[in-house]
Amino acid sequence: MTQITKWKVSLIAAMVATSFSVCSAEVPTGITLADSQHIVRGNDAEVATLDPANAEGLPEMHVLRDLFEGLVIQDKDGNVIPGMARSWDTNDNKTFTFHLRKGAKWSNGDSVTAQDFVYSLKRAANPDFASANGWYLKLTKIKNIEAVINGKASLDSLGVTALDDYTLQYELESQVPYFVAMTAHSSMMPVHQETIKTYGDKWARPGNMVSNGAFTLKEWVVNERIELTRNALYWGNSDTVLDRVTYIPFESQTAAMNRYASGEVDITSDVPASMAEKLKNELPDAYTVVPLLCTYYYAFNTTKAPFNDPKVRKAVSYSIMRDVITDGITQVGNLPAYTFAHQYVAGFQATQPEYSHWTQQQRDQRAKELLAQAGYGPDNPLSMKLLYNTSESNKAIAVAIASMLGKNLGAKVELENQEWKSYLVSRREGSFDVLRTSWCGDYNEASTFLTLMTSENSGNRAFYQSENYDKVIDGALAATSDAERAKHYDRAEGLLTEDMPIAPIYYYMQARLVRPSVGGFPMNNVEGRIYSKDLYVIAEN
Repeated sequence: MTQITKWKVSLIAAMVATSFSVCSAEVPTGITLADSQHIVRGNDAEVATLDPANAEGLPEMHVLRDLFEGLVIQDKDGNVIPGMARSWDTNDNKTFTFHLRKGAKWSNGDSVTAQDFVYSLKRAANPDFASANGWYLKLTKIKNIEAVINGKASLDSLGVTALDDYTLQYELESQVPYFVAMTAHSSMMPVHQETIKTYGDKWARPGNMVSNGAFTLKEWVVNERIELTRNALYWGNSDTVLDRVTYIPFESQTAAMNRYASGEVDITSDVPASMAEKLKNELPDAYTVVPLLCTYYYAFNTTKAPFNDPKVRKAVSYSIMRDVITDGITQVGNLPAYTFAHQYVAGFQATQPEYSHWTQQQRDQRAKELLAQAGYGPDNPLSMKLLYNTSESNKAIAVAIASMLGKNLGAKVELENQEWKSYLVSRREGSFDVLRTSWCGDYNEASTFLTLMTSENSGNRAFYQSENYDKVIDGALAATSDAERAKHYDRAEGLLTEDMPIAPIYYYMQARLVRPSVGGFPMNNVEGRIYSKDLYVIAEN
């Protein structure tokens, strides 16, 4: 099997099995472990929250996967494997029964039970709680979940039941063959009811938090570090090697690289785009590039001028020279993107839009024509604000695109950068004209990308409203065969090309610096999930 083929293998066959091997930190024979099992991981930014139900971005997800564990997790190759559930079964992809581990404990010694999952889902779906991930929960098609989130049905009507302490059942409104994989999302992780009852909105803090993952929260110094310590009560503790994990937030990749060079950081979350080639040559044992199921794109605010006009959106998208960005700026092997769903997503290959086959000269010419039709030109230049979250790579890309738009369209582009938490607020409130953003698959299936652009999805950064698009996605989710579903997905991609609410720019290849003494780093997990419990520190010779 080729490497690319391996990335594309569908997980669905694994989802309906009833027994599995357990993934752990597998230390190869002959490897000597270091006395100190402590790894320092660079994070993309300061986390906005450690409440799983409200986590929106990668900085939060990285930490939460160490602190909490859902029904399933992933192995180093991205395969779905048991987490809190030791097995599961379904006969129709509409009713799913999970059999929980009877020895699983919370970090305070309480048993993890099916009732914990029922409570946690009801909490996340409660309209009074207003989870930032309500849009995701709706995609699960759990019975009545959309009505519950919208305040039109009671929490008790949710299609989730604790059949006994260790048997959990979900009823769905329609078939979702990839439902098991969806349960790995943070919004479906369990939280400890008594802790939340005791501490309220302060429950997710050091000294208060009770968690069920491989690590517990010891310290959180905002904008400095998060310290995790090994959870001796975790069900897989005997297979965990690390004793401590430290997360340091970096919005500057250069700062992270320098801290790596000084020995203070073991794994960076990225590398400075301008340094990629140099690092590849000078640190070949540390420079690591892996495929990542993420798409980098610009979202247009379709609710206000000038980007309420699809002609303007197309003109801007056509003028973005994607190959210049991937080859000349990011330099880590990212792949130019013209459609939204990642090129390596399992079971789907989008038909590429016509403009992707044009020369850049043809794209630029068409962009000028479209902009003129929209009423913009030398006497009335297009003006916009481009918002991006603080990052050297994001800045370099924004500067380059602003130059492209200025040269080809005569556009006036004002760049605005914000630190992560402020950026999240602006993104949510629509305080931008054009937004730098990205999306990483929550599971390996095209719907994780394409459902994002439906009208009521709060993750729809462009505020795109299209009845046709919504119908196509509904058709895909109702499809009874993979082939039929793929046809709907392809039509959805066609509508995104036609309406251009977003400008896909590239599919990620994630470059990092990983210290050679770090063992167990996953090289084939396209969803980019790194579980610290699977890592270990090798003794230096």
